[in-house]
Amino acid sequence: MPLDFVATKALFHLPEGVIYLDGNSLGPMPKSAPARMQRALQEWSDLLIRGWNAAGWMDMPRRVGDRVGRLIGAEPGQVVMGDTLSIKVYQALASAIEMNPDRRVILSDTGNFPSDLYMAQGLCRTLGPDYRLKTVAPEQVEDAIDPSVAVVMITEVDYRTGRRHDMTALSARAHEQGALIAWDLAHSAGALPVEVARSGADFAVGCSYKYLNSGPGGPAFIYVAPRHADTARPALSGWLGHEAPFAFDPDYRPGAGIERMRVGTPPILQLAALEAALDVWDGVSLSDLRAASLELSDRFIAGVEAACPDLTLVTPREHVRRGSQVAFAHPEGYAIMQALIARGVIGDFRAPDILRFGLTPLYIGAAEIDGAIAILAEIMATRAWDREEFRRRNRVT
Repeated sequence: MPLDFVATKALFHLPEGVIYLDGNSLGPMPKSAPARMQRALQEWSDLLIRGWNAAGWMDMPRRVGDRVGRLIGAEPGQVVMGDTLSIKVYQALASAIEMNPDRRVILSDTGNFPSDLYMAQGLCRTLGPDYRLKTVAPEQVEDAIDPSVAVVMITEVDYRTGRRHDMTALSARAHEQGALIAWDLAHSAGALPVEVARSGADFAVGCSYKYLNSGPGGPAFIYVAPRHADTARPALSGWLGHEAPFAFDPDYRPGAGIERMRVGTPPILQLAALEAALDVWDGVSLSDLRAASLELSDRFIAGVEAACPDLTLVTPREHVRRGSQVAFAHPEGYAIMQALIARGVIGDFRAPDILRFGLTPLYIGAAEIDGAIAILAEIMATRAWDREEFRRRNRVT
């Protein structure tokens, strides 16, 4: 049955007069989050350090990880929460490199999120001059996977254009060539159906503050396929990834399975917010969500192209190659986006010239899409963006 947009929208706090098309960067606050965080604060107040046992804090990374795992097609017990996405990228890459000791190349694409590339570059510097990061155009990734590649590092949905890679095909190609593959799901988890187990992913990582709505700085997750769970060794061998953290052994021994991918003390208040956010997904079908997303993005593309001929679509038209965002290019993209935000339509800008709009059917419907198109059309027709205040760059774009 179709997604119940009215019911899911009612679960979020959305400011009056705002059309929020930036949930692909930071999701809105679920209405249940403050109470759930207040409960955690009360646990802290009443239990003090006893909360780690009495309130189940220490188990939260696995418990919440299983709930995220359901949304990415993971096996139970193979996802754990904690730390930041960049740290989880580093863990996955370092483990994969060690598991493929005769190879020295990390392969990625030029459209990948820069932080992922920075992590790979830093790892290669640490490992020595024989290791290198190789990047190719997104369309060339499959052909570039050869016997020199140790691990392929791919973000499933391009953060700028919304272009979607074929997870099953690239995972199969990597394995045919003896490589491992690590997927970044930052723009996939909660945006569309993901099947990390069925698709053959070796590792997958992602953040929780975009489509999963855990709040700014929400914890990241990491998935390790069961076939690797007891052999992958984390380069960042933190105390909570130890086999027995409270034995305080001076020598590291990796914990069992996904537990070894824990690093530092879990962020309990952020995990509490994420637990509340995940309640929104109870009863939501990802296939219904995907159908609604594609319908909205088709509507948005058609409306903007008809009303704003100066904007150039950079998101693929084919459904199978599209995530849950739509991006248009314009030389004055930054100023146009600031003018939109001033009118209550919130998207964001990505250098050098991309206006980016996240389409999240949990709280965005046809009326919001049509309203955004009308305001954008007016801004373009009147050149309302052509003001110095809209060209002045903020630190966060």
